[in-house]
Amino acid sequence: MSTRPLLNRSLAGMGTTIFAEMSALATATGSINLGQGFPDTDGPEAVREAAVRALREGLGNQYPPGPGVPELRTAIAEHQERFYGLTVDPGTEVLVTAGATEAIAAALLALLEPGDEVIAFEPFYDSYAACIAMAGAKRVPLTLRAPSFRPDLDELRALVTPRTRLLLVNTPHNPTGTVLTPEELAAIAELAVEHDLLVVTDEVYEHLVFTGAHHPLAALPGMRERTVAISSAGKTFSFTGWKVGWVTGAPELVAAVRTAKQYLTYVSAGPFQYAVAEALRLPDDYYAGFRADLHRKRDLLTAGLDAAGFRVFEPQGTYFVTTDITPLGEKDGIEFCRTLPERCGVVAIPNAVFYDDAEAGRAQVRFAFCKKDEVLREAVARLRRL
Repeated sequence: MSTRPLLNRSLAGMGTTIFAEMSALATATGSINLGQGFPDTDGPEAVREAAVRALREGLGNQYPPGPGVPELRTAIAEHQERFYGLTVDPGTEVLVTAGATEAIAAALLALLEPGDEVIAFEPFYDSYAACIAMAGAKRVPLTLRAPSFRPDLDELRALVTPRTRLLLVNTPHNPTGTVLTPEELAAIAELAVEHDLLVVTDEVYEHLVFTGAHHPLAALPGMRERTVAISSAGKTFSFTGWKVGWVTGAPELVAAVRTAKQYLTYVSAGPFQYAVAEALRLPDDYYAGFRADLHRKRDLLTAGLDAAGFRVFEPQGTYFVTTDITPLGEKDGIEFCRTLPERCGVVAIPNAVFYDDAEAGRAQVRFAFCKKDEVLREAVARLRRL
């Protein structure tokens, strides 16, 4: 039998995701799961009924078109115009994917070659590292440091080398909750244009901004032709299991991403695509109410964590709040999270797994607040036992 490792060396050390590990721990111990970012209630009933109607009418029950059903691609283009004033051609500048996760994978596999460098803000969502590795490229982290978690733009500029191919930008940022300002975005755009870099933007939390506003990088001068923008329905409409995401960008970029995407899932989520098309056209009061509800939940959890003794870094957006456990006399977030279910029946995620510089996030722990109020209150009560 061959002594060569079975797993591709580029994925060595990645193994099972922290989300799977912690969710399994929550199930095994009966703990409240504030680790993985999924709501514990479904989204709008009208959207769910739209999916049922599509199933019954035979819409999407067979393979949908490779780029996505026309109804959804049109709705995505309308969404970009409605919220950001961006004109997008649904025929050539929109691609529907199996969630944002596939969109990220397809974009990086399509646009990178072995030896390319990718600058990404750390802590970063774990699939970034895996997809960059599978493309044979090298990730170059720009560390966002507590307490502000703002990008150091001078350091960003210094990280650019002749091998830099792409900037991977996540705003609103998971896990820190940072929302990039117009000034920060302008500086990133200027750098990308100056060095002729491609940019992939992960914008899945675009409608969950509590402080400031979300501004797409693609809207800035010189960025439309070099930016692949990614978003999804899961976080905005609370149907994370449907896995409907999308890519928008210039025709040449979308064509490149589609070339890689067609060999991943080819197509997915047929009936759900029709439902998401209807969801994207929900009135403004839906989006405002959804944001206000999550804002209130954020405040509920952050106040409770503060009272329980954590140092809380209030997020500007997303589902998540990052905390520092050192005021509790703790130092290691991974060990803390692995023992937390037995200690008080709550599951969280250690931020260290999102860093290359693990020491920078060693004492940080992330909690999700996209849960029912009574669940958050019970979790806070349990955490006070610490």
